[in-house]
Amino acid sequence: MTESVEAKTEATAGTASGTAADSVPGGYAAARLRLLQEESRSGPPRRTALAELTDQWLAALLTGGAREAGIAERDGHAQGVALVAVGGYGRGELSPRSDLDVLLLHDGSADAPAIAALADHVWYPVWDLGLALDHSVRTPDQARKTAGEDLKAQLGLLDARHIAGDAALTAGLRTAVLADWRAQAPRRLPELRELGQERARRHGELQYLLEPDLKEARGGLRDATALRAVAASWLADAPREGLAEARRRLLDARDALHLTTGRATDRLALQEQDQVAADLGLLDADTLLRQVYESARTISYASDVTWREVERVLRARSARPRLRGLLGGRGRGGSQAGGAGAAERSPLAEGVVEQDGEVVLARAARPERDPVLPLRAAAAAAQAGLPLSLHAVRRLAAAACPLPVPWPPEAREQLVTLLGAGESTVGVWEALEAEGLITRLLPDWERVRCRPQRNPVHRWTVDRHLVETAVRASALSRRVGRPDLLLIAALLHDIGKGWPGDHSVAGETIARDVATRIGFDRADVAVLATLVRHHLLLIETATRRDLDDPATVRSVAEAVGSTTTLELLHALTEADALATGPAAWSAWRGSLVADLVKRVAGVLAGEPAADPSAPQQTTAEQERLAVEAWRTGGPVLALHARSEALPPGEPAGARTGAPASGAPARRTGAQPGARSHAEPGAEPGTESIGVELLIAVPDQPGVLPAAAGVLALHRLTVRAADLRAVGLPEELTGPGAPGPARPAPGAGAGPGVLLLSWRVAAEYGSLPQAARLRKDLLRALDGSLDIVARLAEREAAYRGYPRRRGVHAPPPRVTVAPGSSQLATVIEVRAQDAPGLLHRIGRALEDAGVTVRSAHVSTLGANAVDAFYVTDASGAPLRPVRAAEVAREVERALR
Repeated sequence: MTESVEAKTEATAGTASGTAADSVPGGYAAARLRLLQEESRSGPPRRTALAELTDQWLAALLTGGAREAGIAERDGHAQGVALVAVGGYGRGELSPRSDLDVLLLHDGSADAPAIAALADHVWYPVWDLGLALDHSVRTPDQARKTAGEDLKAQLGLLDARHIAGDAALTAGLRTAVLADWRAQAPRRLPELRELGQERARRHGELQYLLEPDLKEARGGLRDATALRAVAASWLADAPREGLAEARRRLLDARDALHLTTGRATDRLALQEQDQVAADLGLLDADTLLRQVYESARTISYASDVTWREVERVLRARSARPRLRGLLGGRGRGGSQAGGAGAAERSPLAEGVVEQDGEVVLARAARPERDPVLPLRAAAAAAQAGLPLSLHAVRRLAAAACPLPVPWPPEAREQLVTLLGAGESTVGVWEALEAEGLITRLLPDWERVRCRPQRNPVHRWTVDRHLVETAVRASALSRRVGRPDLLLIAALLHDIGKGWPGDHSVAGETIARDVATRIGFDRADVAVLATLVRHHLLLIETATRRDLDDPATVRSVAEAVGSTTTLELLHALTEADALATGPAAWSAWRGSLVADLVKRVAGVLAGEPAADPSAPQQTTAEQERLAVEAWRTGGPVLALHARSEALPPGEPAGARTGAPASGAPARRTGAQPGARSHAEPGAEPGTESIGVELLIAVPDQPGVLPAAAGVLALHRLTVRAADLRAVGLPEELTGPGAPGPARPAPGAGAGPGVLLLSWRVAAEYGSLPQAARLRKDLLRALDGSLDIVARLAEREAAYRGYPRRRGVHAPPPRVTVAPGSSQLATVIEVRAQDAPGLLHRIGRALEDAGVTVRSAHVSTLGANAVDAFYVTDASGAPLRPVRAAEVAREVERALR
């Protein structure tokens, strides 16, 4: 008897040998190529045809090899040996570049050399064609033993399919493997579930990824195969509605991906999506992703329901022996046994009860007479933190009558209750959506359902982001007087995505319709419309505008209109950003928004506007740095690290060394010369939000491009920045005050000092010492450090290395924001973030002959969104024609 042999190999190159290709008339290689190039046949028919073609080829190889090895035949079939397809090949799901999973099964009657020669006769032609092969040689007992030790091998054998040879041998193995699987199911199924959970942790959820792994991610083909295995155990079965179609769509996408790339890949990379969509006859890459997401969502929901049922069955089985012991071995039909075994039903709401860890409908519930029942059941389930049973959701979908328009108050209250339940809202919402109840309640939901978001800052699809925003908003409901409006606004704030134009403008109209449909009065509808229309107003203004400019605060106050709406908008802004992803919110951003809200609230309360000519408030450290820069005539730098977020109620800049409003916050990070540490009193688990770099330098031309260039040379990524002039104490600038030290070359004659606040992170390793940064900044200001040449050298070196092919970024866009300030002209720059980008922008503005009064730099993922307040030489805003010219000059410089 030969020993078990298994390996997985893939030839990197090679041409088809004549013997192998001629094993089927016309040659397998040529027939395979013709099949893959045949446009009229795709999807399941092509996969089936490819599997049949491969079966014929391998069967011919086995027959020829058995004869050469002297293995007995009967009716033209080798006896005692069989070739068995397992895994995806066993299911007949051969994609163009799929592995061939094959088992050479033998009963041990042939000697080892004959089996080895037979295996070589089958395997080598496959390798010669450059096909990936996952192969093994075993007896039935060896196969069962391996399956008992290796869950993945057992899963592959569940799909075993006879190709050639002794069919009885294959049938016997299939029967034994299925019997083993069913007997071992109580032990194996928890292992299978853990395997799926581990894959999800590694590869993420397919339905939310911009570059999903169609096979390994949660909701992918592996999970669909796992559901087949659960069904084969006879322990539970998956909801079958839509499952086969979802699996087919994922397989079709993988087929097109293999043909597009020519590789055995399951990752749907961004650069391949347009071609894959075209090959599938779809409109564009977004249509492709939406179809893939819908399929993944179907599989994920089926998995959740199935594993919940498996857990319930296993829990019931484990309880039976204990129950029999407690009952003293009484018969099954005894009244005590029946009473003890009956599932308890606890009422949760009218027509809704809890049974066996799920929410089900009460026996007296009548969905056809109670239109509010779906929302009442969903709200009860979310508040209890329990899942809605599949049977209950399907009964509601099939029998519930539609709600009248406008909705009755109870329906609106139940929707608010559902949205306010926190994390448990998500699972209940997904159950309703899987059966079509959400789009029935909110028809406008269909446009955002499974809609991808190309911005990498977003972690979710549009619809899931809306639900997540409501989840986040529920935690902020104690901060507002109308939590119901906050939750509904959270659910609707991006409802305009998918419509042409600005989604906030489109969303305002939709929000009015939905709010009216739900039953809010006119005043509440107006508030909700305002919240949706301006849901980005606070974060964009706080991070891209000068908050010390009265026009900035006044424009926000005019848009918001009331303190109640401002309060709601503040909470909605935070919930939206938190639901977007880690790059969209930080303690720094939160402090900027809070500062803006405070200023706007003052305007709405009738407080006098701030005097724009008054000097801006500075911290003690900022003033110290400015004085030192004035006295020394050169730049002064300070690096800070802090791991804690600002305590509630403490304004930015309240502590020594803390940034002022508009300046960045900090994060920990080991660095020489500026030791990182968490300050006393820091709470564990706080978020790292950046390292703060403060630079004070006498006002002179070229400060912004010089400082930005130095940071780029030191491989520091700028996450946020603020530039502004700071005032000096009167004793330094008044009559009779001592003059400054000799200023750096090129410094202006005026007494001003520029303060630059940066939030930076090192691309690689630790941060440089402040002394090194100061030395290079001095050289950059006096012209002895050629930043442009140094950055060009680095870019040329980058181009010399092979790099992964990426997506071509859209071109930069530079615009003028009219009416944003009375004191300066605001130039907005939106571009792909890159090393040296801020340096190039600063140089372009210097070359245009304008003065940068202040700068507000923000980086979201790979996108830079910057605003520069510029004036002419006299300090006045630019004329409209000149402003447009400057914008065009900067845009040309960035292309």
